[in-house]
Amino acid sequence: MRVLVTGGSGFIGRHLIAHLLAKGYEVVNVDITPPLEPSQRSLWREGSILDSSGLERCFRDIRPDRVVHLAALAIMEGKSIDEFSANTDGTAHVLNAVRAVGTVERLVVTSTQHVRKPGSPPPRADDDYVPYMLYGESKVITEKLTRAAGLTGHWTLIRPTAVWGPHHPFLVDGLWRLIHRGLYVHPSHDPVVRSYGYVRNIAWQIERILSLPAASTHGKTLYVGDENSRQEDWINGFARALTGRDVRTVPLWSLRVLAGFGDCARAVGLRFPLYGSRLYNLITSNPVPIQPTFDILGRGPVSMADGIEETCAWLRTQYGGGQQ
Repeated sequence: MRVLVTGGSGFIGRHLIAHLLAKGYEVVNVDITPPLEPSQRSLWREGSILDSSGLERCFRDIRPDRVVHLAALAIMEGKSIDEFSANTDGTAHVLNAVRAVGTVERLVVTSTQHVRKPGSPPPRADDDYVPYMLYGESKVITEKLTRAAGLTGHWTLIRPTAVWGPHHPFLVDGLWRLIHRGLYVHPSHDPVVRSYGYVRNIAWQIERILSLPAASTHGKTLYVGDENSRQEDWINGFARALTGRDVRTVPLWSLRVLAGFGDCARAVGLRFPLYGSRLYNLITSNPVPIQPTFDILGRGPVSMADGIEETCAWLRTQYGGGQQ
């Protein structure tokens, strides 16, 4: 089977492509940037989802059986919804290309868990939205466009949870580096629960959508990730692997003070590791209804402990050493 992946040069994309190749799929990556993984360079075709005519030509040339639409602007902050045209107009162009080529039997469109704000009550339906920031709003549009597209093939919407793993573009120089240096502090008495999605498990789940009987996934909106778990367990798993001890904890009020300072610093263009919206995410539970995904797709094959071990083995190559 021939799979076209939009945005395959990104974090999830490089892991998904590796998994699909191991499963024997023929893969083409359509992205505006080349992949960082050298072994995947030959699979790359330069193309932008914002170029509607060029994208349609690309689809007609490739004639894919399966499409996984990952390409997006995945930042939490912005000044206008127009900044997220890759998530809105880009998705519309992908849907138009799928209709035009007429060969696509399965389509997976990537949304986000942030179509619902952390701390919101459980959703009553797939279209029960409480979007978080402009990124979440743009992905609500992604979902609405997909449902209204009138596609003749089978389609599935996926909402990745908190995705992590080797080659993560931000955690490597953010949270994980702070932990490695012993600089990270965590709120004491942390009650937060959320779904962490190890990236290889998410790649496994996406491939299951492509290969299972179509009736089991058609028209479904599925969170992809791992079981809801304690944030403290995930954080300390990395701390023990990288430093040999749990992270230091401090009272929540002190973090609020730091976040206030961070907001002021950011207002004048300075960088600071903690600020208001980041603290909100840190102290707010965000469990997701993941059980329907497990019922249909099964659980990913990699445990949290093994995922942390794999990720830390890679991190040590980036940081040039082991435990401090």
